[in-house]
Amino acid sequence: MREVTKYGKTIDEALSSALDELNATSEEVEIEIIEEPRRGILGIGAKKALVRVILKKTPMDFGIDYLKNVVQQMGISAHIQVKEKDDKTCRCEFVGRDVALLIGKRGQTLNALQSLANLVVNKYSDHKATILLDAEDYRSRRKEALEALAERIAKKVVHSNRAYVLEPMPAFERKVIHLKLQKDPDVETYSSGEEPNRSVTIVPHK
Repeated sequence: MREVTKYGKTIDEALSSALDELNATSEEVEIEIIEEPRRGILGIGAKKALVRVILKKTPMDFGIDYLKNVVQQMGISAHIQVKEKDDKTCRCEFVGRDVALLIGKRGQTLNALQSLANLVVNKYSDHKATILLDAEDYRSRRKEALEALAERIAKKVVHSNRAYVLEPMPAFERKVIHLKLQKDPDVETYSSGEEPNRSVTIVPHK
């Protein structure tokens, strides 16, 4: 939680200076007026306004703090960089020496951390909010691999005229498969099963 203390000729001036430094709006902070301004007599005894402005902790902050704590408890040399953040979406990236340990086989560890962080975020949020977690550009590389897999299996399905069930994937990875093949005239796709074992099936087009 960040806070700054600022002086100003008026409370508004001190508050404006504090908000500029925090890069925040008045709705995102708690304001404490430490000293009221005083004009004095002929300039003698005049005092400036003094305010303390504290940046409120957002649901995203709770999720990020959770991830930081998990990494610390795991004893892994890595930290989180926030790339983009608003009240609905936060894009974060693990960076550091041991980042590969946070990705895991086929991104399983990264996906699990992302899911857990989102549970924390939505515990404190009054609307749907999502943390998108990446490491070493894994998401981009995984998307390319999934698209290649979709094309390869689609050809196999067409050749054999038999359906093919892919391994279970999280929703955002299944979406990559669906989008890649949605314009393929020779195959259709659908998801089935219950989370976390929901998977994509590719079938010949009827």
